[in-house]
Amino acid sequence: MLRPVILAGGSGTRLWPLSREHFPKQFLSLVGEGTMFQQTALRLVAAQARCGNVEAPLVVCNEDHRYLVVEQLADAGIRPEALILEPVGKNTAPAFTLAALWRESRGGDDVLMAVPADHYVSDQREFSRVVEEGYALAQEGRLVTFGVPPARPETGYGYIRVAGEVAGSEPESSALEIGEFVEKPSEETAKSYLSTGEYLWNSGIFVMRSSVWLTQIEAHRPDIAAACRAAHAVGKVDGEFFRPGPEEFRSCPADSIDYAVAERVAGSKEVSAVVVPMDAGWSDVGTWSAVRDSIAVDGNGNVVRGDVLTYDVRDSTFIAENRLIAGVGLKGLVVVETPDAVLVAGMDRDQDVREVVAELRASDRDEQLDPRKVHRPWGTYEVIEGGEGFQVKHLTVKPGASLSLQRHQHRAEHWVVVRGRAAVIRGEETYELAENQSTYVPKGVKHRLSNPGQIPLEIVEVQTGDYLGEDDIERFKDDYRRA
Repeated sequence: MLRPVILAGGSGTRLWPLSREHFPKQFLSLVGEGTMFQQTALRLVAAQARCGNVEAPLVVCNEDHRYLVVEQLADAGIRPEALILEPVGKNTAPAFTLAALWRESRGGDDVLMAVPADHYVSDQREFSRVVEEGYALAQEGRLVTFGVPPARPETGYGYIRVAGEVAGSEPESSALEIGEFVEKPSEETAKSYLSTGEYLWNSGIFVMRSSVWLTQIEAHRPDIAAACRAAHAVGKVDGEFFRPGPEEFRSCPADSIDYAVAERVAGSKEVSAVVVPMDAGWSDVGTWSAVRDSIAVDGNGNVVRGDVLTYDVRDSTFIAENRLIAGVGLKGLVVVETPDAVLVAGMDRDQDVREVVAELRASDRDEQLDPRKVHRPWGTYEVIEGGEGFQVKHLTVKPGASLSLQRHQHRAEHWVVVRGRAAVIRGEETYELAENQSTYVPKGVKHRLSNPGQIPLEIVEVQTGDYLGEDDIERFKDDYRRA
């Protein structure tokens, strides 16, 4: 059987300010319908069907993103086999190792397909065909990856040098032996790669039996294998979540599937490493120029989203989330506006957006962590205004959802219902509020807010106190196992 392993732990720093650490690009709707993560999951279901089976995917993601994953999979109509929660990101090799160990512990030697959650493919039919071919090759014990015919001398991708046809493969197979993996090149080197016709872009998708991966990671990175086995051995199943041992996993070295294994076995005799060319409109959507390349442009070569006015603007991207953007006499720019940050960059420098994020992180600024609208398992909250001793939030609670039974030591809260119906627990009191009604929760009082209705509940919350941080929450009961 073919078992997808969706690797959803990326951070997407080059797509700031839309992509944030706590809401990275895989959970955004950037290209096409649905989020990148949802598109990936649905694309894999269609590819599995062509292979003759549809097995529930494994998802490896950060602990902080678990409810985003649950919500987005539910919206897409997909139920995973398990969500493997990393306490800290360690790159793709440890993530894939945890997935292989999960299947090994259940007596399976599935063909696993490691797929990044944040890539885009425009041609589903070609993608499914390539997956079917890769699946057949992996069943034979090969390590398989997909390579994309390069369309330009791209310096932001790794490359694969091919080394001829695969010995012993079916006559109709398009697979090629891998000569070597090479790192992101300079522009001149990338141009030379294109001129030889011997290189493909590295898609980061890998297909192999779980036993093949475990054998190779233990041979080439025994430190990663040992740490992951230790973390898996003491891991805990919590409903649909699997939490590996946090201390054991934190001790694991970080490395990618490429570095840890694929580069080491390419061209060797220990395992057949092959690449299947995939001309399916693939993009890693890793930069703003890549986003632009994946979206239809207007007659002036512009991508425009939101409330945007342009005059004499060409070959640019304007994205407005909250306010009007007006551009005059511009060319080759990226302008992205969100409620709390604005990015202005030259399209030819969009790889360097990550340097801005690094500076924000070094300065301990919140703009690299969360967008203004923060997602929670019960809904969302958005900070509207704040100042010395006060903060105003807009809360949206999903139908049937509840916040935890909690109390705060440093702040009081005033709630005003602007839409829907609210069920309130305040101390020993239980009551409901309709639209235009309000209530007050003093600091130190246990309280809970729920939505008993059939439509989203919207609340304006005014917090007052000497400390308004999110860590001033003492939980007593919680529907999402956070207490």
